[in-house]
Amino acid sequence: MKLENNIQPINYMSISVQALPINESFLRSSVAAFCTQLDPTVDQLNDIKTALSEAINNAIIHGCDNNPNLSITVSTRISANTVHITVSDQGNGIADINQAKQPFYTTKPELERSGMGFVVMESYMDTVNIISDKNGTTVELTKVLK
Repeated sequence: MKLENNIQPINYMSISVQALPINESFLRSSVAAFCTQLDPTVDQLNDIKTALSEAINNAIIHGCDNNPNLSITVSTRISANTVHITVSDQGNGIADINQAKQPFYTTKPELERSGMGFVVMESYMDTVNIISDKNGTTVELTKVLK
């Protein structure tokens, strides 16, 4: 459905779940299914799913420290040919965002984490924005589908 002047309406969804690793695949699949309304290529959909997996896993493992008493929220908004995704957690926040974005940096080396999460997100999405304070972190991912 199109509005006047061929402007497409915005479609939106939001899902909140407990900060449990088992919920990552559900969130990734839900967002991927929601994005299909823009008829993305398989490569575009895989890019979104890969970046989203990193953001969700960071929220669960680093942000919420695998605490099932905390939740993460994934919101997806579609406008024209662009997908906007936010992943928010209720964790302690990121002390130094610039340091966290450096390749191979991890706060959980004992878990054999690669420290490449933000690097991966930035390589697959058009923009990645990180907002963090002591009440949690929000990662904003944007992908333009051409």
